[in-house]
Amino acid sequence: MEIAKASDADKEVFRAHVPDRPDVSVKPMFGNLGAFINGNMFMGLFGSAVGLRLAPGDLDEFLSIAGTGPFGPSGRPMGGYASIPTSWNKPTAASRAWVDRSLAYVEALPPKKPKPRKS
Repeated sequence: MEIAKASDADKEVFRAHVPDRPDVSVKPMFGNLGAFINGNMFMGLFGSAVGLRLAPGDLDEFLSIAGTGPFGPSGRPMGGYASIPTSWNKPTAASRAWVDRSLAYVEALPPKKPKPRKS
């Protein structure tokens, strides 16, 4: 499976959508980026696609918006995630509302426990 790499411009688009909160962190992931709260990823970047993790009902509603679609590798999209429309490359009221819904959903999940380091 080939992993799409994000350009610097793609990373700027992603970072523009990440909420400015001290409890949100952005980490590199296989040449891309992920935004995390409590150790759980709520937003991801895969190549040029920005994806949001959403509750099942929200995901269905989100996927009804023109320009949304699967998120992740072709043929193996990430479950529970969907890509935002490319027309949202600059944050809009709509994109902010969906990012906030993603963040609220993932923030309510149990914190992810760090894996023990291998010796």
